[in-house]
Amino acid sequence: MSFDRSVKIAPSILSADFANFGAEIRAIEAEGADWVHVDVMDGHFVPNLTFGPPAVKAFRPHVKTVMDVHLMITPVDPYIDAYAEAGADILTAHIEAGPHIHRTLQAIRGAGMKAGVALNPGTPAEAVAHLLDLTDLICVMTVNPGFGGQKFIDMTAKIRTLRQMIGDRPVHIEIDGGVDPKTAPLVVEAGADVLVAGSAVFKGGSVDNPGVYGDNMRAIRASVA
Repeated sequence: MSFDRSVKIAPSILSADFANFGAEIRAIEAEGADWVHVDVMDGHFVPNLTFGPPAVKAFRPHVKTVMDVHLMITPVDPYIDAYAEAGADILTAHIEAGPHIHRTLQAIRGAGMKAGVALNPGTPAEAVAHLLDLTDLICVMTVNPGFGGQKFIDMTAKIRTLRQMIGDRPVHIEIDGGVDPKTAPLVVEAGADVLVAGSAVFKGGSVDNPGVYGDNMRAIRASVA
């Protein structure tokens, strides 16, 4: 994965048809998805339960781009190797999920993956000031994590601060939550380059009608052009 700061769209398959994941992943990639975002929730760190390593492993053969796995779980460290074996390209842990995020990021990289760190809306940008050389991606939550389809929380000031802190380091700023053609321009202008979008990509489409996914992604891209 070579680094570039062009805007990437990472549809969240939490909004896909759960009975048809392989076809859904192939459809969004064929329609122009840059990355595939997988939300892992444990019913403990967040109030919802989604996928574990076996599901991620099952998704892997269908993902030809980048599998971006976002862990909303605690603890993280005991599961890092399992997600590496499942084929995650990027593994993101929440800074709020445990006391030793520095160790967690080292372990993610040590397992051969790119390391991401996620910040809940209430966590300031400064929390990652001493982690910037250990991370490949900072995920700014623009909703409180746990469910898809929530209302966007404006984090543009935090994104601007992070962008300044990152400087010329090869670190992505990813936005997760409520991204659509209205909110995308705000976060991209502030410095974000990876847009996670769930309902905004999948709404109105299906594996039998995947062109809608393409239309939805093009609308997001056009809003930030």
